[in-house]
Amino acid sequence: MNVLGVVDQNMEFIYCLAGWEGSAHDGRVLRDALIRPNGLKVPRGFYYLCDAGYSNCEGFLSPFRGQRYHLKDWGGRRPRTPEEMFNMRHSTARNGVEQAFGILKMRWAILRDTTLFSTKMVTKIVNACCLLYNFIRGEVGVDVFERLYEDEEDEPEVVDEELILHIQPSVEWSEFRQKLDADLWAARPWATN
Repeated sequence: MNVLGVVDQNMEFIYCLAGWEGSAHDGRVLRDALIRPNGLKVPRGFYYLCDAGYSNCEGFLSPFRGQRYHLKDWGGRRPRTPEEMFNMRHSTARNGVEQAFGILKMRWAILRDTTLFSTKMVTKIVNACCLLYNFIRGEVGVDVFERLYEDEEDEPEVVDEELILHIQPSVEWSEFRQKLDADLWAARPWATN
């Protein structure tokens, strides 16, 4: 089964869409998440980091293909190109997502083998496990309901015209990634003048 999970900087799930067949392309699942009534909301001017299975397009920043990416691939070596630097930083930032999914599967063994259940039941199990995961994380020092209330109060209201509803690669978004890439490379600590 394919699961689209969005994790914030606190390693908490802020969106989960389970239920698509495992063979479904990531882009197809993402398009579905964007058009659902209570789907994934992506305000213009913001973006999510995503893996190479997704297109680099407005609202979704993917790594450069054909370059080293995963942290274990680096082995303590420095990036040699701007694209490698970008991918290393991208991978470091996305590491929380990988950790969240790893902890989720480690904590609930039922997620490692769901073949005994219907797709509808597995979808419910995945969503319940994500909610429980967030609940447990929230119980470490902060009241969950207080935190939810604070988060709701702090979030600015976003009108529908300001949301990204379609994914489409564009020249502008590729240029945005290239500029970010060049800025990261120029700011590398070992740069020579």
